[in-house]
Order: sequence, then structure tokens, then C-alpha cells
Amino acid sequence: MGKIGKEFMEKTQYRYLDRSDQSMGYPNPDLELGAEEKDKVIDLPLPADIKVENIDLRRAIEKRTSVRNYSSEPLSLEELSYLLWCTQGVKEVVRTAATFRTVPSAGARHALETYILANNVKGLERGLYRFLPIEHKLVEINTEKDIATKIRRGCLDQAFVTTSAATFIWTAVPYRMTWRYGQRGYRYLHLDAGHVCQNLYLSAESVNCGVCAIAAFLDEEMNPVMGIDGENEFVIYVATVGKK
Repeated sequence: MGKIGKEFMEKTQYRYLDRSDQSMGYPNPDLELGAEEKDKVIDLPLPADIKVENIDLRRAIEKRTSVRNYSSEPLSLEELSYLLWCTQGVKEVVRTAATFRTVPSAGARHALETYILANNVKGLERGLYRFLPIEHKLVEINTEKDIATKIRRGCLDQAFVTTSAATFIWTAVPYRMTWRYGQRGYRYLHLDAGHVCQNLYLSAESVNCGVCAIAAFLDEEMNPVMGIDGENEFVIYVATVGKK
């Protein structure tokens, strides 16, 4: 176990890669998880209609810091919509092959899904939701009373997971990436998560919010709580958001 990280980096070098499923003609995986007919889907304000403070990029970078203490002021649905667009917004759908978004991704594979734990979002019932980036909507996942507590416990009981206005939980669907890049694609999943979270930090400055990224969580608790299997989809990163 002591050398597993080093072995991962070695065995995902190009010289060890087999032919990818893409090169063998397997079909392109779905661009997002989507929603089923029975699911409750919630419309979000369109990003183009949302007004936010114009903030200088240099100022946003200089002010960027991790914030763990938040006010009791709720996040508006418009502000949540804006932050979702900044972190996974779809600018163009290229047939069924790819999406171009507001963040970079290896080969435009965009293998991440965004879940929102809504703790204090005006107009949104408390609970867990998943973002539908192509449609720019939310799908309700779990609004049971104890879902926030379970997610907080999965994050090593860090209190600000539930005192935030919203907690972003990113999962990875690895086959979207490995379909093209094989096992090396697992490296790219983590790079993509970093791109997304940094966009959250910077865009939050324009709506007077602070962010704190969380990598310390128990995979064996978080994946079941989210209703995912931990193999075909697994939690990769978490970040809290709230008014300063």
C-alpha cells in the first residue's frame, strides 16, 4: 500500500496503454447522466439573464482564499444557476460526440457530474440535486431530512458542509474518459476536477460568496449516500459555498 500512488503514476504512462475502446469502434458514452421521466426536474434561470457584479479578474485572483464561515444569508436560485454555469456550463453540443463547456477537459470528454447539497438556497427545498448541464436544469435526487447530515459525516463531520448555503459535490463517470484514453484517463479526471473547482472559487467572488474545497472525505460512505456505486461513478471532489 505504501507505494500505490507511485505505481499508479508508473502504470498509467503511455507505454503501458492498450488500445482504447474509441479506437476499437465502441460507441461514445452519454454526454451526461440525464434524467428519467419519473424524476422531478427543476428549471434554473438562464445564465444570459443573470446579472452579477463585474469583477476584475486580477482582483478575483488576489481575493481568492478558502472560506469556511458563512453568513445566514441564502444563496439565490439565480446565483446558484450562475455558479453552475461557470463550473460546467455548456456552450456548444457537437452532435452526440462532445460538449464544449466553460471549463477545460481532456479531449472535451467532461466526465464529471455536479451534485448540489442545497442547505440555504432561496426557492429550493433542502436536499440533494444533480445538475443537467446540457438542459441547464436540476434533477431532484434526495430530499430526506437526514441527507445533509449523512453527507457531512462522509466529509469527516466538517461542520461547514451543512452550514454552507450550498455544497458542490463532483462525481466522476470514468468510462467517459477511459473510452478515449484508457487507464491514463483516471489521471485526467483529477485534473478536470481541479479546473472546475478553481472556476467556482473565482466566480463566487462576483456574488460575494466564499468557497472551501474539500478532498478529505470517506469514499466508502460518500458514494452510497449519493446513491452511486463507487466504480462506474464515484465522488472525486467537494466544495462548500456561502455568503461571506
